[in-house]
Amino acid sequence: MTDFSWLDWPFFDERHPPFARELDQWCAEHLAHIDHHDTDEACRQLVKALGHGGWLNVAVPQGPDGRWGGRWPEIDSRALCIVRETLARHEGLADFAFAMQGLGSGAISIAGSDALREKYLPRVASGDAIAAFALSEPDAGSDVAAMSCEAVLDGDHYVLNGEKTWISNGGIADFYCVFVRTGEAPGARGITGFVVDADTPGLNIAERIDVIAPHPLARLHFDNCRVPVSQRLGEGGQGFKIAMMTLDIFRASVAAAALGFARRALQEGLARAKSRKMFGQTLGDLQLTQAALGDMAMEIDAAALLTYRAAWMRDVQKQRTTREAAMAKMAATESAQRVIDRALQMFGGLGVKSGEPVEKLYREIRALRIYEGATEVQKLIIARELLKNS
Repeated sequence: MTDFSWLDWPFFDERHPPFARELDQWCAEHLAHIDHHDTDEACRQLVKALGHGGWLNVAVPQGPDGRWGGRWPEIDSRALCIVRETLARHEGLADFAFAMQGLGSGAISIAGSDALREKYLPRVASGDAIAAFALSEPDAGSDVAAMSCEAVLDGDHYVLNGEKTWISNGGIADFYCVFVRTGEAPGARGITGFVVDADTPGLNIAERIDVIAPHPLARLHFDNCRVPVSQRLGEGGQGFKIAMMTLDIFRASVAAAALGFARRALQEGLARAKSRKMFGQTLGDLQLTQAALGDMAMEIDAAALLTYRAAWMRDVQKQRTTREAAMAKMAATESAQRVIDRALQMFGGLGVKSGEPVEKLYREIRALRIYEGATEVQKLIIARELLKNS
C-alpha cells in the first residue's frame, strides 16, 4: 500500500494530495509492463502516454489564455517533485521521459520569445515533441564556463560549430536547447542559448552512448549549423544565467526522483523482510534487519523534508533556492544510494539478478549522483552560498 502520509506536511496546498493520488493510480494502470528492449521507442511511447494522460503540462507554464499548454500559470516546483517521485517509484524510464520534457524546454519557458513559447511548449505539454537540454561538452561538464562549442553571427543567422556530449534524449529529440560560446565577454558572460530543431542541417548525432541504466543519450556534432536569430533564447551573453536558472528549477526534482527510487527500495525491502524465512524466523525478526530498515526510513524522511522545503521556498516564498536545492539534491541522491544498497543486501544473491526490482534500482540511482551537478559540485555550491551570505 502506498504511503501518502508525507502529503500531510505543511509544504503542500489543497491541490497537491489529490494530484499525487491520481498520478499514482495512473502509474499503476499504465506503467506496469514497459518493454525495455528498445529504449528509444519506449521513451517515445512514454512521452506520448504522459502527454495524453495530462501529466506533461505540469512541466510548462500556462501562458496568456493557456497558449503555452501548461496546467497552472507558473511551473509549480512541488508538483514537479510529486510527479518525479511518483514516476520513479513506479518506473525509472517514465521519470526520465518526464524530467527531460521539463529540463529540455525549461529555458524556453524562462527566456524564450512569445513566438518560441507558442511554437514549442504546447507540443512539449501534449507529448507531441520531445525536448533535450544540450549544455555539457567533452571538456566542459561541471565547469560549464569552459565550453568551446561556438556560434558566430552571420547576418540573420548564427553559425554553430563544435560538440555537445552526454545529451539526454540525444538521437530522439525533436529539438535541443543548446548553449554555446558567442563571445560577448570572457567566460560565463559570453554564452548564449538557442533552440535548434533536430532536422537542422549541420546538426548530426555523432555517437550514441550506452549507460548502466539505459536511456537515450548521445554526442552531438555541429558543423556550420545555421540557426536563425529568432531561435535565440534571451539576449546574447545571457545563456549561462538562463541555463543555471533552468537547472535551479529542476534540481530539486532530481532529489524527488531519488526519493521515488528510495521509497520503492524500502517497499521491496519490507516485503522481503516479512516474507523471507531463515533460522526459524523471518528476516525481519533479526535485529540487524530492523536496524537497517530504521536507517532507511530515517534517511528517506530527512531527504524528503529537504526536497519539499526547497520546492516550497520557490513556489510559496518566491525565493532563490540555489543552496536549498543543492542540499536536497545532494542529500536525496546520496541517501537513496545507501537505502537501495541496504535493500539489495536483504535479497542476497537474488538482489543482483538482472531484472529484479532492486537490481534495476541499483543501476538507476547511480547516475543521479552525477547529472545536473555531481555531489562534489553541490558541496561547492552550498559552501559558496554560505560564504556569500555570511
